[in-house]
Amino acid sequence: MTDKTGDASFALAQSRRLDALLRREAETQGGQLPFDRFMELALYAPELGYYTGGARKFGPEGDFITAPLLSPLFGRTLARQCAQVLEVLAGGEILELGAGTGDLAVDLLEGLRAEAQLLERYLILEISPELRDRQRSRIAQRAPHLLEKVHWLDRLPPRFRGLILGNEVVDALPVHRFCIGEGGEVLEVFARPLPESWEDVLDQPISPGLEESVRALQAQGFVREPGYCSEIHLRFAPWMRALSESLAQGMILLIDYGYPRAAYYHPSRSQGTLLCHARHQAHENPYLYPGLQDISAQVDFSALADAGQSAGLYLAGFTTQAHFLLGCGLDENLGEALAAGADPNVLLGAKQLLLPTGMGERFQVIAFTRGLDPALTWRGFGLRDLRGRLGQGANRQMG
Repeated sequence: MTDKTGDASFALAQSRRLDALLRREAETQGGQLPFDRFMELALYAPELGYYTGGARKFGPEGDFITAPLLSPLFGRTLARQCAQVLEVLAGGEILELGAGTGDLAVDLLEGLRAEAQLLERYLILEISPELRDRQRSRIAQRAPHLLEKVHWLDRLPPRFRGLILGNEVVDALPVHRFCIGEGGEVLEVFARPLPESWEDVLDQPISPGLEESVRALQAQGFVREPGYCSEIHLRFAPWMRALSESLAQGMILLIDYGYPRAAYYHPSRSQGTLLCHARHQAHENPYLYPGLQDISAQVDFSALADAGQSAGLYLAGFTTQAHFLLGCGLDENLGEALAAGADPNVLLGAKQLLLPTGMGERFQVIAFTRGLDPALTWRGFGLRDLRGRLGQGANRQMG
């Protein structure tokens, strides 16, 4: 198969095809799209969206760097938490949601082997055929002896037993956007096509649950000032419900950037958290070159916790990435790697994973369990568990 992902003319042609699709969709809905629908198609339209088309996304030649690409110690350390879950279950599998380059799968499998936890199968749920090919090639390149353990899925499996892992997955779920009008009314943000581009338009809400959810935030003291605009994560509930229905016993572990609700809807964030990435440049215009740039929003971890609990899961832990990795022994792994003669640059990668100016405080880790003892202390949350920051729902679950 010829790789055309680096061909600028091919990429622009794909973007124009997606733009035409978006415009046709807008026509069917009265000339404008609820923003979550625009974002959904821009990211996931079959063969044309950012994650389903051919845009090169990860690494130096892509649009952003993820933790597994910063350092193999991320996956090796994460493996210790996975090993604890598998030990408690006396077996089980790992299911990674969206495996990026495939590097995390390799590092996790190698880390599990070091922890004497051998998996029969490592499952990857990946909707992009192009990314599947890249993941398979990367695993074959780095660890051909592990490739037979890796299996790709088209959908969530029934009655899964083990650990479901999502690293930088939640931020790519489509979000609804809203603003508070001058009279205090709740307005929805729509995407409306212009002759050569798109624009934001404020109008009466049509998305089910949007106005009620914003009013619920206002009842808690947030988003009250006229002109306040942000995102709201209405898709968390069905997404977490699907994960819950798949998980028979085990843990769901999600790692992403974001805040608890009180910080997410702080007055200083009165224009929301939406951010786009293209070629390692960040900007706030989601309408540039559809399909060729990432569109994401910070995660409201309180909303995610509420969605998980409403789906029948137990909120088992919440902390920063730095505390999680240190709790899982990243410092020990770093020392062992340096003692074994690893490239000294491994220290720089570890610092980026831990420092507040890197990923250490911007990224958070949240865990949900089903069928496991709530009294268990999980390695990644043993150093500092911050569930109390998530709000009343989290405190209620902690009991």
